Amino acid sequence: MNFNFSLSKSGSLPAGVSRPTWVVVDLRGEYPARQPQQPLRAMLNRAKTLEALEERLDRLARAEWLHGVLVRFGELKLSAAAARAIQGMLSRLAAEKRVVAYLPQVNMTTLLAASGASELVAPESAEMGLHGFGLEQLYLGDFLKKHGIGFENLRIREYKSALTPFSDSEMDGANREQLQDYLDSCENAWVQDVAQGRGLSEAQVRGWIEGGVTGARQALEAGILTGVAYEDELLGPASQPLEAVLNLLLPVRASSKAGRVAVVSVEGNIVTGPSRHNPLPLPLTGGPSAGSDTVVAALRHAKEDRTTAAIVLYVNSGGGSALASDLIWREVQTSEKPVVAVMGAFAASGGYYVLAAADRVIASPYSMTGSIGVVAGRPITEEFNRRHGLNPEQLGREEALMFHSSHPLTERQRDYLRRAIAETYARFVDRVAQGRGLSTEQVDELGRGRIWSGADALERGLVDELGDLHTAVQRAKELTGLPYSAPVWNAGPKNRLPLLPEFAREAQDAAQLKLWPFGDEATLLLSSGELRLR
Repeated sequence: MNFNFSLSKSGSLPAGVSRPTWVVVDLRGEYPARQPQQPLRAMLNRAKTLEALEERLDRLARAEWLHGVLVRFGELKLSAAAARAIQGMLSRLAAEKRVVAYLPQVNMTTLLAASGASELVAPESAEMGLHGFGLEQLYLGDFLKKHGIGFENLRIREYKSALTPFSDSEMDGANREQLQDYLDSCENAWVQDVAQGRGLSEAQVRGWIEGGVTGARQALEAGILTGVAYEDELLGPASQPLEAVLNLLLPVRASSKAGRVAVVSVEGNIVTGPSRHNPLPLPLTGGPSAGSDTVVAALRHAKEDRTTAAIVLYVNSGGGSALASDLIWREVQTSEKPVVAVMGAFAASGGYYVLAAADRVIASPYSMTGSIGVVAGRPITEEFNRRHGLNPEQLGREEALMFHSSHPLTERQRDYLRRAIAETYARFVDRVAQGRGLSTEQVDELGRGRIWSGADALERGLVDELGDLHTAVQRAKELTGLPYSAPVWNAGPKNRLPLLPEFAREAQDAAQLKLWPFGDEATLLLSSGELRLR
């Protein structure tokens, strides 16, 4: 294939040329959906966001002087849901400009993202990794027992596997079934998405996985690529990096007089109190936490804002506190303004609970959702204490010490917890039944702690449509009669404290790390570890 836009190493424009005909967009690193709301995280987190990328690509699409865009794929750490969102952005850009994707590494997520481009090119030495999807979960039951630590695991119901990696030594049949079904659904969605993006048959795309493509020349013959070339063969003297032409790209200046859309985020573990960030890379507890106080305040700000016509609730969470989830759910349920909920990579357990009352629910086909169930548990350190000469003595009522790990639960304590999580589960089922227009019997059958892919959730009535944040914003505007050009703003709590005190509070939170942030609360959790597609 012939390319007529070779790039000068200096990147400077030739004499007499005031505007580039090609722009280079670098994609590398992580792409969270939105900028963190906490000031300290926003300052420290220099990662680009999908939100910012979409805005820049939209501006490139409107640049009349621009002929094409080269999208240079570096090392990306993307969820499949984020990759699909980028595919949509590139597809919309390709409707206006020539878009060439340069892929030194061709794997499941990069190919999904790049398939929205007009052309896909890789160097002859490109690394190929189209092996389908898989995941791994580590079980610690035997390891903990070896060190004298047991684990109480009370759950509703058989698919609710959040604590089984701590209590069990291997994956049980129910969890194996639901995870395999999820992987199969994601692979089917990938085949459909890439086939549609590349204009090929699903059988041809599925053959790429089964055939074991090993090199760029073979990928070209198979139809994965449209060309094989090195980077210096692609870019020319009339090309510039995106950052160098931002001043030439006119931003959209939409008036909010007719109305605007607010976006509120629920990202990370759902906890009571303010949102915060745990810098430890621990299962469940590491990373951002969506505090009910912060999220509720942001929703109220959006509901009270006179210029806001609709709200988009972005959820990327595997769950957390049942209490915090219910408080956020209530704020959504009482909104007189339409609320469109959209899922990121996860919107499961408590993450599904908070959006159950939304007017419309949108998911990526790769979203992990559902997990309508409840879990309660704690470690038992009695044997560990004995081995190491530790002797905690307890006084008073045994129920008051229920969540202390030094002794196993008594039958009375276990019965109390079973009744408590049964009540929480019934409430969860009722919330979903109300919001989705289903009977409690239907929700219970869909629940049982089982996870679903976004595509499977659509078939079962837990989701209304497949899409991403862009889709959700469009639906919010359609529900309220706003034009697609109407502005969008990120809603946070009203009347925030000055920045310095908030920095100080976040630093204090970081210094007071909690390995289990939910206290004694009942929890609606997806998983005790990060389940990531590989």
